[in-house]
Amino acid sequence: MNSPTPKRTAKHLLPSDLRGMAQLGSQATAGIARIVEGVHQSIWDRLGMPGGPTAGQTRGITGLAYKSVHGVNRLVGVGLQALLRRIEASSPAGAQESPQRAALLAALNGVMGDHLLATQNPLATPMSLRWQGQALDWQDLPPAFAPTGKVLLLIHGLCMNDLQWQTSHQDRLVDHGQALAQALGYTAIYLRYNSGLHTSQNGRELAAQLEQLARHWPTPIEEISIVAHSMGGLLTRSACQLAAEQNMSWLPRLKNIIFLGTPHHGAPLERAGNWIDVLLGSTSYTAPLAKLGQLRSAGITDLRHGHVRDEDWQGDNRFHRLPDQRLITPLPAGVNCFAVAATMAAKRGALANRLIGDGLVPLHSALGEHSDPRRDLGFAKSEQLVCYRMNHMELLSSPLLTQQMLDWLKPAKTVKA
Repeated sequence: MNSPTPKRTAKHLLPSDLRGMAQLGSQATAGIARIVEGVHQSIWDRLGMPGGPTAGQTRGITGLAYKSVHGVNRLVGVGLQALLRRIEASSPAGAQESPQRAALLAALNGVMGDHLLATQNPLATPMSLRWQGQALDWQDLPPAFAPTGKVLLLIHGLCMNDLQWQTSHQDRLVDHGQALAQALGYTAIYLRYNSGLHTSQNGRELAAQLEQLARHWPTPIEEISIVAHSMGGLLTRSACQLAAEQNMSWLPRLKNIIFLGTPHHGAPLERAGNWIDVLLGSTSYTAPLAKLGQLRSAGITDLRHGHVRDEDWQGDNRFHRLPDQRLITPLPAGVNCFAVAATMAAKRGALANRLIGDGLVPLHSALGEHSDPRRDLGFAKSEQLVCYRMNHMELLSSPLLTQQMLDWLKPAKTVKA
């Protein structure tokens, strides 16, 4: 009697994850040693003692000790990587991903995804369009994939992933994408991306992915609509700007964009992080510690002012305190654009608008409002929704919001000129 074929099981960690974490551990050891040595030498500098050949290095017996730490760390790191590569090569393929693993990698990519990509770490998340939790391969689509001509793309925010659109409200499962798809005939697909990269880098890749979608979608596309949460809205604006400049074929099919808690004009928490950089770098004793604050990713620092273009950040040190120098980037022409903002306050007011917001994004930023008329995104009142007594993450599970999006996306909407 033949034994049944075992089902693929979801794993929290894969062999490649262990190799990526080992690589991070080795890099962290080296980084901490450099910081400690920098603090050590800054004290010697105050005492008039000369340092090593480069800034922040010690000399003599002390310098030899730090060199030994770095040397041993390199040897251990190389040996561990070789061992884990052999284990990875001999491991069976096809293990399903668990939501826990997806959440862990999403958070890690949000915090330091640019570093993961630059160091070719296997933990770096590639961008993919996904359906029912699996990445779409246009050359080998799933047999059950039978899309309509109406595409609904959902884009997550910082430190999140596509699976986190499935959440709950009062013990009821909520998925905005599935609700809109069932009611209005959309095929819901979800974007997964490395949120630690510059928003303009992700925007460029998103534009390319949508171009591939437009070419390979199995049935003629009637429309594309996007629901974007938080940072995902900045990616969307970036992709639209690039598509307009390059006359991409998908942009004329884009009919609606709904921005959920998008920091169009930045988020105060990142501006606070920038102040920490300035304060730590203000004295020779704490300057080496400023490297700790500079571990945060390019994606996070782009949230300081809401960057959407390469020109918004290129040529600048992203850890320096700089004024808002963004290029003027309006909403895409000919597209119905809607803004949803949340606030933990019970009603609007000067204090609530400026300081409270949804805990991460202030109201004026989520609504695209700006004191400079050139930067104001101009959402009409009928294209706005303010959700009271609600935080940033509750936007993903609000039945009130689901109903409002259904009303906005119902057919027969007139497109603005």
